[in-house]
Amino acid sequence: METNIIENKSFEFAIRAVNLYKHLLSKNEYVLSKQFLRAATSIGANVSEAQRAQSKADFRAKINIALKESNETSYWLKLMYRTDYISNTEYTSMYKDLDEIISILTAICKTTENKI
Repeated sequence: METNIIENKSFEFAIRAVNLYKHLLSKNEYVLSKQFLRAATSIGANVSEAQRAQSKADFRAKINIALKESNETSYWLKLMYRTDYISNTEYTSMYKDLDEIISILTAICKTTENKI
């Protein structure tokens, strides 16, 4: 069975996002964490949908949505860090993984656009 790196990384990131969300609930933070959770889990959902796309254009659209959700996730992550809801260690660790996902998705978008 072939390993899909972006599908695996986005799924693992979603798991980390859910765990961070649960941690933030224990701090009584509901608004920012919910926005973060929605965007962070949407990355993997769109990557997964792209794997079963009906056409190259459909694939490209789903990957582009995943990239947009990644950028939104980055925003919420930075905001939670700058407002002291998460520590520097939590931020750095999550951001490193997210930055890698963004790089991969960007490369996929460029490659796909050149093929269409």
